[in-house]
Amino acid sequence: MKGWDKASLAEIGALPGPGTLQWTPVRKHFDIRAFGINAYTAADAGQDIVEHHTEEMLEHQEAYIVLKGRATFTLDGERAEAEAGTIVFIRDPKVERSAIAEEAGTTVLAIGGKPGEAYTPSAWEYWFAATPLSQAGDHEAAIETVSAGFELHPEHRMLYYQLACYEALAGKADDALEHLNKAVAQSELMREWAQEDEDLDSIRNDPRFPAPPA
Repeated sequence: MKGWDKASLAEIGALPGPGTLQWTPVRKHFDIRAFGINAYTAADAGQDIVEHHTEEMLEHQEAYIVLKGRATFTLDGERAEAEAGTIVFIRDPKVERSAIAEEAGTTVLAIGGKPGEAYTPSAWEYWFAATPLSQAGDHEAAIETVSAGFELHPEHRMLYYQLACYEALAGKADDALEHLNKAVAQSELMREWAQEDEDLDSIRNDPRFPAPPA
């Protein structure tokens, strides 16, 4: 095995992310273990290129590099225009961030990690990869993909929640209820989500289904 590799983003291929995002799993493709790195592309102007989030839970610093097109970032409510070649560095994980594409085909490369710690692939990579499988009707493959995340992230609430959704869609009611209850035991927000999540409709009338928030 050579000590280096290369690939274009087109060769790696994009997957549907949350909302309108197209996600290119760069880190997974190369099996990079030192830092997180992935690319995001918006097909049309006005679409999300970075979903609204913080890195407070993971304590990651992030750098976003605009590879193509133009993007408008919103960082703790402040707008920042970024054309191709611009780097947006977010040193404080608590900063609320999002970005929209100003041109069709805008592509942003995101790099991140927690200062002072060895990198661990983020749990979200597993449900991002599982989502298009489930959307295509292959719920068993989605279950297998998201379940692999527990090796690095045991007892992760979002992995449990996503797993429960895929299991409910696959008709695995007992497994879905077990994992959903493990998720909501850790998160009242997920208890709220469960009340309206259509993926869970097949198990909603079971007495084991989590009760609404008090």
